[in-house]
Amino acid sequence: MPHDLIVFGEDWGGLPSSTQHLIQHLAQDRQVLWINSIGLRRPALTFHDLQRAWVKLFASRESGQQTQSGIPVPDKMQIINLKTIPAPRSQWERKLAAWLMRRQLLPILRQSKLRDPILWTSLPTAADLCGQLSESAVVYYCGDDFSALAGVDHQTISQHEQTLVHRADFIMVASPVLAEQFPASKTRILPHGVDFSRFNSPVPRAADLPDDGRPVAGFYGSLSEWLDYPLLAEVIKRLPDWHFVFIGQTHTDISPIAALPQVHLLGPRAHDQLPSYSQHWQVSLLPFVDNAQIRACNPLKLLEYLAVGQPVVATPFPALTPFRKLIHVARNADEMVHAIQRAYQQSPVPHQANVVADHTWQQRAAQVSQWLEVL
Repeated sequence: MPHDLIVFGEDWGGLPSSTQHLIQHLAQDRQVLWINSIGLRRPALTFHDLQRAWVKLFASRESGQQTQSGIPVPDKMQIINLKTIPAPRSQWERKLAAWLMRRQLLPILRQSKLRDPILWTSLPTAADLCGQLSESAVVYYCGDDFSALAGVDHQTISQHEQTLVHRADFIMVASPVLAEQFPASKTRILPHGVDFSRFNSPVPRAADLPDDGRPVAGFYGSLSEWLDYPLLAEVIKRLPDWHFVFIGQTHTDISPIAALPQVHLLGPRAHDQLPSYSQHWQVSLLPFVDNAQIRACNPLKLLEYLAVGQPVVATPFPALTPFRKLIHVARNADEMVHAIQRAYQQSPVPHQANVVADHTWQQRAAQVSQWLEVL
């Protein structure tokens, strides 16, 4: 019988992370207690953070089974909201936060009767609970370089991560760059997968995707500091006969592109709606800046873009390496303009999807399951 799981992840129901994709499959044959986000930074005095803090403080302990991600909540999974101190800094804060979480979790664990549970965390801030929940092993699944991740209390999270790495029995990372940060003896690389059927199966065109005969280049994901807005602005200005579509929540100043006439800022969309856009635009974009976060990342949208079968234009970063022959790589505005034009001449390229057809989340979860059962 497989180990049950106690999982510390992000809030279930938003745009799905790699952890959600994996747990969706792992929960088919084991019980999972999913704990919604316990935070990676202190709340700021902003409307967004105050609203989020209010929800965290006054939400019921057990979350409902609704999801906006397009990933259903598995039957064997229970979702829990904990009241705690987000990203505690001092030793007394850390001890208090651990005590608060343990006090809420232990009755749930007794009632759930999990079988030899493994504590799985994708958040370093769960470090102080390791060894406190009668778990049989501790797994750290690291999908990002938290020391470089935007919007994170870096010093505090680094301290938590050091504790977690010491206490973890097994570490999984999303990229070779991340693997270099952890002990080789207990670290394995787990590249991201893709929901191939969702992105490769034809769906109707989204009603709000521009459709006047001009080609469309598109991006979906968080509009944050890791996108190269000056580069994009120059490219967009030099391609006046193109539409440029951006789907996602805005988290930074995007003024270099926001006022350009061909730019369409559509806002966030549910994960299961994304193929209705990406299948019908002519070029998919990955216009990242070159920084430590991007060099360590393995963006979920890369395989999703490839599964769609439309050409991909990207700035260079290490995660492209296994698929380099399929990607139009551009290092500056001149190269990106030419890359977009070349890609349009090839669009669509459905055969590229065959390369990622075997990189499904189900296969990734099967590999993880093998690793977990020998801990």
